[in-house]
Amino acid sequence: MTGCAGEGAPVERPPYAMAKADLGMQADSTTFTEFPTAPTDPAPGGLTEGVVLRVQADVAVHQSPGGPVIAKLPAKQLNNPTWVPVIAEQGRWAQVLLPSRPNGATGWVLEDDQVERARTPYVVDVEIDARRLTVRRDGAVIGEWVVGVGAADSPTPRGRTYIMAAIEETVTKFSPIILPLGIHSNTFSTYGGGPGTVALHGWPDPSVFGQASSDGCVRVPDDALRLLAKLPLGTLVHLR
Repeated sequence: MTGCAGEGAPVERPPYAMAKADLGMQADSTTFTEFPTAPTDPAPGGLTEGVVLRVQADVAVHQSPGGPVIAKLPAKQLNNPTWVPVIAEQGRWAQVLLPSRPNGATGWVLEDDQVERARTPYVVDVEIDARRLTVRRDGAVIGEWVVGVGAADSPTPRGRTYIMAAIEETVTKFSPIILPLGIHSNTFSTYGGGPGTVALHGWPDPSVFGQASSDGCVRVPDDALRLLAKLPLGTLVHLR
């Protein structure tokens, strides 16, 4: 398959300055890359405070607060601005979900002047076995639909992820908008030459809703897609 600036007490700059100088040696953390040594999401079913970070320039991704640099997070993902959800914080350090393999990969970034801080009130829940998608705003349900999910031999992966990008589809016609998530198929290494990125998207045949028949993506009705496409990038998505 081919959306408040941080404040806080000053922190030591020398270690971070060194990390920035080394960024040219680091691979970008994108949906196309893999970081096997990245910390794993400690609570894949957990909630967050809704805090999301916008990366305005390449920033270092650390193994731990102030620890070794394992990657760099670029300012764009699939030609969309990079927004990632915060799952933990220590002072001005934020642990974020990464868009790279393996699923559940995380890293720590320093909230400096290259990082914008905001909050999204939305959460998307996909109950895979029940084939149901629910959108909540500040805990209140604002939409619920029966959806299509991955087939038995290509299941939708489970875990905590987020809306990484919104892409207007110009090659195929099955969905006007595709919403790639920060999670990948555990069955396929590629979808049509892409990196096997799982997405929320529409489907022209409504008979797929309520069925487990996709290659791992979540197929949603048109009205669900219209709402999902309006949610801020970085919005948390639970695949349960």
